[in-house]
Amino acid sequence: QNEEKWDFVLVSDIHEMGSEKEIKRKKFLDELSKKGFTIKKIEDTKLFYGVRAPQHIFWKYQCLLANPDNRQQNSSAYQDVPVTTRIRVVHFILQNTVTSDLEKLHVLIKKKVFEAAFPLHKKEEIREILKKKWARWRVLFKEQPIEEIRCYFGENVALYFAWLGWYTYLLIFAAVAGLATVAAGATVFSSSQVSKEICDANSTIMCPLCDQNCSFWVLSDTCTYAKVTHMIDNEATVVFAMFMAIWATVFLELWKRERATVATSWDLYGWDEEEEELALQLINDSQHQPQLYQHSYFRSTIVLILALLMIMVLIGIAHALVIYRAVATALFTQSQVSLLSKHADIIAMMTGAVLHYLTIIIMTKVRSHTAPWALLPFLEKPRTFTQRENNFTVKIFLFQFFTNFSSLIYIAFFLGRINGHPGHYVRIAGHWRLEECHPSGCITDLFIQMAVIMVLKQTISNIMEYLIPLISHQLRKKQKPPRKRSLMLGEEEEAEDPCKRQWLNNYELNEVNVFSLFNEYLEIVIQYSFTTIFVAAFPLAPLLALINNVIEIHMDAIKMMRLRRRMVPRKAKDIGIWLQVLEAIGTLAVIGNGLVIAITSDFIPVQVYKYMYSPCTRDNHTGMDCSTGYINNSLSVFHIQDFEPHTKVLPEFKGKQIKEYRDYRHADDYTYTVQFWHIFAARLAFLILFEHVALCVKLIAAWYIPDVPQKVKNKILKEKHINLCNEL
Repeated sequence: QNEEKWDFVLVSDIHEMGSEKEIKRKKFLDELSKKGFTIKKIEDTKLFYGVRAPQHIFWKYQCLLANPDNRQQNSSAYQDVPVTTRIRVVHFILQNTVTSDLEKLHVLIKKKVFEAAFPLHKKEEIREILKKKWARWRVLFKEQPIEEIRCYFGENVALYFAWLGWYTYLLIFAAVAGLATVAAGATVFSSSQVSKEICDANSTIMCPLCDQNCSFWVLSDTCTYAKVTHMIDNEATVVFAMFMAIWATVFLELWKRERATVATSWDLYGWDEEEEELALQLINDSQHQPQLYQHSYFRSTIVLILALLMIMVLIGIAHALVIYRAVATALFTQSQVSLLSKHADIIAMMTGAVLHYLTIIIMTKVRSHTAPWALLPFLEKPRTFTQRENNFTVKIFLFQFFTNFSSLIYIAFFLGRINGHPGHYVRIAGHWRLEECHPSGCITDLFIQMAVIMVLKQTISNIMEYLIPLISHQLRKKQKPPRKRSLMLGEEEEAEDPCKRQWLNNYELNEVNVFSLFNEYLEIVIQYSFTTIFVAAFPLAPLLALINNVIEIHMDAIKMMRLRRRMVPRKAKDIGIWLQVLEAIGTLAVIGNGLVIAITSDFIPVQVYKYMYSPCTRDNHTGMDCSTGYINNSLSVFHIQDFEPHTKVLPEFKGKQIKEYRDYRHADDYTYTVQFWHIFAARLAFLILFEHVALCVKLIAAWYIPDVPQKVKNKILKEKHINLCNEL
């Protein structure tokens, strides 16, 4: 039975005898034979080569790395090397075996000499446990079997699921806080003075929202939106934003503790990736010389310029979305359909959000199929695979971050602030007016945009992520040739090789590559950005993320166990560069939420009014709400005769001379009032105060929670002491 244990399977098309591809394939297999590999060939519609490494390779590995799995060199040593280690070593040797033509396996796969190379999903006890306890929908709320995942997929995959599980668990607290914020907005703050004034303002006539076909309108028309806005734009939001800044820090600090515990229990504290790679190089080729570290300022500058160009392109796409919204608003208002013309601004905003989602999908596809990423490793010349992966991660994360957030940044901080004022609007190509914020406040626009993108990402994207591998697996299974051809000829059917069925089943599964896990990380880290950076505008983000992650864990498990070929296990003692990315997002979250409250929301203007301009400042009105009169105070007067010539004013308003708009400007020359500058100063002061307090609290939380638990430190200390005593 030992004979039937194969480490890897190579798949090739059946080439003509003597053809170039057939000769190259033979050369590669001969190199493996020279290294002592056992090779078994099975012919079907493709050629399958089972590969098994000789035992001495693993003895060398154990000796060089003083592996804790080390045993006496006996015939049962096969059992002593964990299957994950075995696959990892064989994969390394296969990838680094060079033919006499100086070609490696990845070059031969590009030249179609081989089609694929993969380790096998085998019928073993641990696989059945994982299928039963993990890779099925029934166990949605059960704890993950991390130890079993590690034994089957290696430490790298196990750490991803441990991290994802930990993040999902801590999201419960953020989701509850978000729900409480919305509930407080809907109950405590629902009877707010500000929204009451908007609902009662049926005699306040506002300037038209577009140039053609737009009538003047009454402020009380936006009553419903004002109430919705106040659900998310109130004092509770400030507390929630501060809570989320602390939550992001506590999450990372607690994860560091969890990781330290896991790494110790897996005996990975002393493990060094560089040493392992050098050992594998020497096992593969005893004459191997290590590749030295390299750094070039010239190459780094080129990479930096390329990265900046990429960001400029993405900002350009965000500009295109801005133009779309401005043009769409103008076109919808001129539409004959009353629904379109009546709600032009909302429809333009919603379709803009859907369009933004589509650009995210398209740019993600472009990112995964473009050549520039392939050039970067040649420019940077990373020494190890991890180095290359880290460099790649930072650039791709930046790409995805700007794809996802450039439009949101515009809506949060620029929308309604750069569009001028009645009689002097900023226009695109001198024709289309830049859109304004929703009359009930700018935060509503950000809320709608985030809600649309998050809901679409978590429904459509997840369904596609699951269905595409499922359908492609079913299609691959259907491509089988008709079997039992020999029976048709009336001959005896020869006994089928037991390996054949297993190898074919594995071949029919979807391909995996070194970045399969990277894509899973990227998806969750972008989601983490949505959950933290603009969470003040969308307090339900953590709840949506929580629901998504509970499904995501088991969807990833099902994909890995049932729909994809087995991943090559990799050793790791942490989640790598992703930790630094998460810490950077944590800092951005403090800045982002501070800016949303200071700039996007009406929190600061209301506070300035309460303490400087309200009736409370003049008399002792104890029983009065100090925000009384805020709405009237926040409106400026505009004379109709000052409209630009091509603005079409409907005839019924020709006689009336004065109308209003949201801003702080003088009625005669439309320059800013003193109150505008008071609010501006207050926004700046709040931003500085909020960010410094939040960052100080983050630093205190990071100091207060040790990265490594005492128990783990003491365990390592005792082990060092015992080892030194033994040496002595």
